[in-house]
Amino acid sequence: MKRIDLTPVQHTRKIGEECEYIEPNVTEDCIFYADGKAIGFYLTKMPERMCKLADVANAEFRSKNVPKSVMTRQIPDGKNENGTYKYRNSVEQYSTIVGGVPPKPHMRRPYPTLSSVHSVKTAQTFIKAMLMLAKESETLIAELMPEQYAKQLEAFKTVPDKWKFGNLFTSSISNFNISAPFHRDAGNITETVNVIICKRMNSKGGDLHVPDYGATIGQVDNSILVYPAWRNMHGVTPIIPTFEGGYRNSLVFYPLKAFQGL
Repeated sequence: MKRIDLTPVQHTRKIGEECEYIEPNVTEDCIFYADGKAIGFYLTKMPERMCKLADVANAEFRSKNVPKSVMTRQIPDGKNENGTYKYRNSVEQYSTIVGGVPPKPHMRRPYPTLSSVHSVKTAQTFIKAMLMLAKESETLIAELMPEQYAKQLEAFKTVPDKWKFGNLFTSSISNFNISAPFHRDAGNITETVNVIICKRMNSKGGDLHVPDYGATIGQVDNSILVYPAWRNMHGVTPIIPTFEGGYRNSLVFYPLKAFQGL
C-alpha cells in the first residue's frame, strides 16, 4: 500500500462553513502518516465479505424497514454575481443512528441510552449487518494498524459492554446524501479512529476534505476510510447526482468518550 505523509498546509477554513466541490487528490489504497505515525488508511475496495455486508446494510437502510430522520437540501450550482451560492433542485437526505446515544441534558435526558431503532422489529436485519460490518472493520484495523487496534482496545476497557457496538466503537450513523460542513468530532475518544464506508450510485462529490493537510479523499463505492475524526477539522464535498436517483450513502462507526467510565 502507498504511504502518504500528511504535511500541514495553511488554510482559512472555519468550523461551520460549507465545503465546495473539490476534485479528490487521494484516490489509491494508502496508509496515512502524521508525525511519523500511522493514523489511518483508505482502501478503494473492501474485502468481498465486507462489500456484501455493506450491500445488505445499504439496501435495508434505504428501505422502509429502518426509521430515519429526514431532511431536504439544495444542490450548489455555482455562485451569483455578488459571490453568494446559487442552488438547483432539492434532494432528500436522511440518517439513522444505531448503538449508543450519549446523554443530552438540554433535551431533558441526562443519561445515555440505546438508539430507539433497536426496538423496531423491521430494522433488525439492518442492525445485524451493521454490527457485522463494524467487526469486519475492526479486523482490517488489526491487520493494517495493529498498534492503533491495541490502543483503541485499551481505551475501551472503561466502556461497559452494554455500550459497545463491536469492540472498538460505541455508535454508528448512516447518512444518505448528507454532505457535512466543516467540523471536528470533539466528542470522540482521543487517539481513536472512525470508520467511513461508502455506498454510492450515479453521483460525484461526497468526498472527505481535510483542509489541515489539503487532502480530499475520493470515497468511491465500497471504499473504506479509517481516520481519527477527533484530530482535524474536516468536511464533505457536495453530493451531486449525475443521473436521476443518484446518491451517496455513508456507513460510519465511531467511539464516543461519553460512554467511558459509566
